[in-house]
Amino acid sequence: IAADVYRPAAIEQLKLLGEKTGTEVFEMGNEKDPVDIVRAGIEYAKEKGFGTVIVDTAGRQVVDENLMGELKRIKDATRADETLLVVDAMTGQEAANLTKVFNDRVGITGAVLTKMDGDTRGGAALSIQRVSGKPIKFIGTGEKVEKLEPFYPDRMASRILGMGDVLSLVEKAQETFDEKEAEKMTRKMMENKFDFEDFLTQSKMMKTMGSMGNLMKMMPGVGNISSKQLAEAENRMKITTSVIHSMTAKERRAPELLISDTTARSRLARIAKGSGRDVRAVENVVTDFMKMRTMMQRMSKRMVDGPGAEGEVESMEQLSAMNRSQRRAAKGKKKTPTGPKRGFGK
Repeated sequence: IAADVYRPAAIEQLKLLGEKTGTEVFEMGNEKDPVDIVRAGIEYAKEKGFGTVIVDTAGRQVVDENLMGELKRIKDATRADETLLVVDAMTGQEAANLTKVFNDRVGITGAVLTKMDGDTRGGAALSIQRVSGKPIKFIGTGEKVEKLEPFYPDRMASRILGMGDVLSLVEKAQETFDEKEAEKMTRKMMENKFDFEDFLTQSKMMKTMGSMGNLMKMMPGVGNISSKQLAEAENRMKITTSVIHSMTAKERRAPELLISDTTARSRLARIAKGSGRDVRAVENVVTDFMKMRTMMQRMSKRMVDGPGAEGEVESMEQLSAMNRSQRRAAKGKKKTPTGPKRGFGK
């Protein structure tokens, strides 16, 4: 029910959100009294047989007497099971004070804390529960609907202490990754066939899980990463993506073409020009990718066969040398044919 008749375009924004989520929005424009709109909306919901009704009311960053009176009248008219106050985590202690005032004047059952993807790291969450005595029901970590998630105090405490939040990370991964696709990727990793196309696919899936900063905060041991380090990591990812997009489909599926093939140098030069980078930067992307691929193969094999002992790959020269030695070994293993030669027409 669109009951915020004061904020410009509030009703239109709510209708757009309803279209995206498949939720019907009841509205009567911005000329009617909000209490009358809410009463009419509840009757409409009863007629339609809806099981849940969410009332979107006007909000303020400061206490407003008229608004307080309006909210109390809406609450009396709805007899709502839940009365939630949405507060901005970036306001810090003020968020806690605002929650307490709203609870004392209107009466709330909990709070929704937004902008938790910033640098506040949950300090406001602890303040709200301590000052207002009311629980936090949900937190928002982004602009999209899927960035709204249930609040778990123990997980937030782990994030604040830099211990990560593995459970939330696993839940996000389960929502994002298809089990069959994950099995397919695991096989490719074990067989050392993970390519640049796979890398792009995995990167897109990771983006749907949230920002790099949020994901890192959930990982044990890296929760205290600085903004500078995070910016550098995100910049490297952008460079890597631009380089990969400048490759041909054949090159993305066969990274070895950029290392041991006779056309490798000209390919690297073309990719560098297409991505706006120098050849050295492209070589670094390829080298880092091959290191990562070797590491993934080693880790996936260890899970099955136990620990192994393989050397590290350090440079394009080593990668090329490894490929040459692999080709020589393969050539030496070829058996000399003993039967008659067979070919077209024979």
